[in-house]
Order: sequence, then structure tokens, then C-alpha cells
Amino acid sequence: MSSSPGITEGDKKQIVSMRLNNHDRNAIQTMASRLFVREAELYRFAVSNLLNRMYQLHDMDCTGSDLLPLFIEFREELNQNLGLKKQQLFKIINNGNANPDKFVAMADIELILLPQHLVRQRLLQIDAALAFKQLDINTWLKSYFIAKYSLPEFIKEDLDTAEAEVELVLVTK
Repeated sequence: MSSSPGITEGDKKQIVSMRLNNHDRNAIQTMASRLFVREAELYRFAVSNLLNRMYQLHDMDCTGSDLLPLFIEFREELNQNLGLKKQQLFKIINNGNANPDKFVAMADIELILLPQHLVRQRLLQIDAALAFKQLDINTWLKSYFIAKYSLPEFIKEDLDTAEAEVELVLVTK
């Protein structure tokens, strides 16, 4: 099959099939109708948004502790929708990482996969994590990982914003 001039191999679109339950399909139809767009445009938007938010997984140089912010952000969604196991996540995060500075311990990977109440229990048992104790489990987990793995400063800024919002809520109540 010959391609049109100006269209490269990478520009060709592919048809992808997926199964959705009726509730999700109805929600997509309703949203598309409300936005005055076709369903296909909404699916493309969703895929594009997901790819942009999870760009670190596309970058093969991003390994080890570089991936922790991503997995903390999507922790509940990934656990609920993908059902990742600890061995899988260990391979995804460490990926044969030769750099010991970025290696993530299995115990910390398990923290990402645990439900909220068990994360709290486990963090209470880790002496180094107690110094960062927060009401919000994700904020506490993120603070612990920032300190333990020397994560970049931009993550800390997000954390400071979240803490300020929590303080504002507590002050106004």
C-alpha cells in the first residue's frame, strides 16, 4: 500500500478496539454530547491526556526513584484498574537500573501498592517516615519518598501547595 506524499509512516492512524462496560460507554456518549464533539474525539483526548500525564514511562532514561512521583500520583488508579503486582512494579521501576542512587527498595514499592489504611499502618512502623507524618496518606508517602530518595525540588513544591491547602481547610473549620 503506497502512502500519500507528505504522510510519513508515523502519521498513519491505527484502529484500536477496546471493551467498555455500558456505564462507561454511556458516560462517554453523554460527555461527548455535552461537549458537542464526536465520541472518537473524546477517546483521542483521553488517550492524549493519559500519555501526557504519564510521559515518564515513555522516557527509557527515567528509572528508579525518578518514577516514584508518577506512581504516587496514580497509585490508586493503577492499583484499581491495572492490578499491578509488586514484582511487576519492581521491574517497571528499577528496570535493571545499574545506578544505586535511584534504586527503589521492594518495601517502598509495596507501599505504593497497599490500600490507604495499610499504607498508614506501614508508615507508622517506619522510623524514618514518622518525621513526615501527615493526615493525608499520599502527602505523607510523598514526603517520605522525597526525603529518602532525594526527589527533585518541583515535587516538593507540589507537596508544599497541598500542605498549605490542608492547613487552610483546618484553619477555616
